[in-house]
Amino acid sequence: MHQADARTEATAGAEPADDTGTEDTLELRLTEELLAVLGDGPTRDQMRQDPSALVGDPAAWRPAPTGAGLFQLVPVEPERDLGVLTRWMNDPAVAAFWELAGSESVTADHLRRQLDGDGRSVPCLGVLDGRPMSYWEIYRADLDPLARHYPARPHDTGVHLLVGGVANRGRGIGTVLLRAVCDLVLDNRPLCARVVAEPDLRNTPSVAAFLGAGFRLSAEVELPGKRAALMIRERAHRAQL
Repeated sequence: MHQADARTEATAGAEPADDTGTEDTLELRLTEELLAVLGDGPTRDQMRQDPSALVGDPAAWRPAPTGAGLFQLVPVEPERDLGVLTRWMNDPAVAAFWELAGSESVTADHLRRQLDGDGRSVPCLGVLDGRPMSYWEIYRADLDPLARHYPARPHDTGVHLLVGGVANRGRGIGTVLLRAVCDLVLDNRPLCARVVAEPDLRNTPSVAAFLGAGFRLSAEVELPGKRAALMIRERAHRAQL
C-alpha cells in the first residue's frame, strides 16, 4: 500500500509531497477487539467476502459535476492502468515526493499491497470528462498509522492525491477535485464524519488547496520523515462550505 503518514497530495498547482516514512497501513492488524471498538463496522468474515466493506466501493459512486467537468473515481485495474500510473510516478515532480520512480514493477508492487489487502485503502484513478488525470488513495485514517499521531475517530477517511500531467497543475483543479472527492466520501460513507489529510507543512500550495476545499488546519504533527499539516473537513460544516 502507500507509505501511510508519508503520502501527501498534489493539488492546485502544488506537486505531491512525500517522505520516506516506514510505517505502513497494512502493518496494523485488525483484531476482533479493534473492530468491536470501531462499532457498526464489518466483521472479519465480511471483510474477507467484501473487501469494499471498510471504505466502500468507489465504482458505485455517482460521477460528480464540477466546475472543471464531470469527475469520477474509478478503482485501479493494474492491467489497464499500470502504464499511465508508472508514467506519472516517473515524472520528476512526482517522483521527488512519492519516491516510486522506476519500472512498472515498482508501481505494481505499490498497488498490489492495497489491492491484495483487506480493503482499508482503495487506489483509484480520477477521471475528468472521461480522461484519467489524477491518482487517489481513499483510506481508513482511523486504521492507519496516522491515527497514532492525532485523536482519530471511528470511520475517519483519509485522502492522498497526485495530479498527473503538467497541464493539469497550477489551475486550481486540485481544490475543485478535493471538494468533489470529499463530497463523494461523505455522501457514500454515512458513518464517516470527517475527511482528513496530512500534507507536508512545507508544501504551502498544497495546504492552501486543502483550505480552499473546506478543510481546516487542525494541528501540526510530527510524522516519520516530515512535519505535516493535519487537515480536517467536517461533515457537520458542509452547509457552510
